[in-house]
Amino acid sequence: MNTNVTGYWNEKKEKLKQKFPIIIDEDLHFREGKEKEMMEMLGYKLGKTKEELRNIITTL
Repeated sequence: MNTNVTGYWNEKKEKLKQKFPIIIDEDLHFREGKEKEMMEMLGYKLGKTKEELRNIITTL
């Protein structure tokens, strides 16, 4: 896994957990090749569309 992506994601996931306390570590576990499934599950759990979730992550 690219360490730049991992470092970026580690920073973003901590901010997501602060903003949405319902999210747990397992929800944000980055698995290469499973990004789409993770985003769909997060969107479902938070009641957000993919676009809304992408915007939230981008603005963190």
